[in-house]
Amino acid sequence: MKIFYALQATGNGHISRAMELLPHLENYGKVDLFLSGANSSLELNAPVKYRSRGLSLFYTCKGSLDYISMIRKIAPLRLKKEIAELPVEQYDLVINDFECITSLACRQKKIRSVNFGHQASFMSDQTPRPSQPSNVGEWILKNYARATQYTGLHFKSYDDFILPPVIKSAIWHAQPAYGDYITVYLPSYCDCEIKKFFKHLTAYRFQVFSKEVDTITKAEHLTFIPVGKDAFDESLIHCSAIICGAGFETPAEALHLRKKMMVMPIKGQYEQKCNAAALEQLGVKTLTELPENFHIVFEEWYNTAKPVDITFACSSAEIIDIMMKKAAAVAS
Repeated sequence: MKIFYALQATGNGHISRAMELLPHLENYGKVDLFLSGANSSLELNAPVKYRSRGLSLFYTCKGSLDYISMIRKIAPLRLKKEIAELPVEQYDLVINDFECITSLACRQKKIRSVNFGHQASFMSDQTPRPSQPSNVGEWILKNYARATQYTGLHFKSYDDFILPPVIKSAIWHAQPAYGDYITVYLPSYCDCEIKKFFKHLTAYRFQVFSKEVDTITKAEHLTFIPVGKDAFDESLIHCSAIICGAGFETPAEALHLRKKMMVMPIKGQYEQKCNAAALEQLGVKTLTELPENFHIVFEEWYNTAKPVDITFACSSAEIIDIMMKKAAAVAS
């Protein structure tokens, strides 16, 4: 088969998942990658045939989306040209991990495609939502990357087309330990904000993964580490707990490793609010933002929280096999 695999680089989760799935997907045929977006920190360790700046997410220093930067980066004429020129019609199967250019190209050229990934799970109304759903957020989740078939990924199988999360092999086979530090990954907060909110917690050690440092940098009880797959995996496997955004891949891996977890959805990112609602149902501590009394909130959580008892039943290879069987109808 000739397989077109589109993924967005608006964060690290999609790239991390693709790196894990690609070797299994290549068992089914030749895979050409389309990478769209401009603000991921991880490198995709595979040849990328098609590249676009796409539609990217940008963040302020204080945990929210930077709408001004996002709007400034939109180039309608470039997007129109890329949609027309993207050769989706040359492939036997188009797999789309929530990427809008591929979706629009398929619609324009009447090509079938599979929306495969976490966002596809929100096509089901049974997938958890926050207490106050957003009409705009719901429209984006259901229309940003429309396809002819959907195979979702989520913490639980809320519907019959939703599979468990993709857990990287390094995490899937790891023997978790519980060291004397807490892992922190809050990419929508600047390092100066992290220092401000964590300054009173001198009795604890934190490994903070940062986009602002090129080398490991220590600041008293805080160690800032450049974002990288291997370093993050090692930190997560051996930490006593993790504080992170309410994305999908990192919380899923923390659940698999039975780590205590606190999550904060990025302000304005509706999908993360939905994820936070799902995690809260599972018993995970959620915050809307870093509060001024964070040191008090942290102490109470760290001393009382327990890991969530959950088991993910499918390996990466099994998830790809199930998805490809479902996609056979689309390919034909």
